[in-house]
Amino acid sequence: MPQYDFKKYHYRSINAATDAERAAINQELKDLYNSLPEEEKGEFNNQLQTFLAKEMGRLKSNYESVKGNLGDN
Repeated sequence: MPQYDFKKYHYRSINAATDAERAAINQELKDLYNSLPEEEKGEFNNQLQTFLAKEMGRLKSNYESVKGNLGDN
C-alpha cells in the first residue's frame, strides 16, 4: 500500500503566493485521487484524515501555547 505525502501538498499550499496557485495545488491532489484505482481510494482517504487530524492537533497545541503566553488580554 503506497504512502501519500500530504505534507508536501500542505506546505506548498501554505507557501502559495496566490489563491490561484493554491487552487492549482488542490487540483493536483484531487487529480491524484481520481487517478487511483478504486481499491486504493479508501486508503488514500484514511491517510488524508490521519494527516489532517495530526495537523489540526498540532495547530491547536500551537494556538493554545501562544494564547497562554499572551495572558488574559
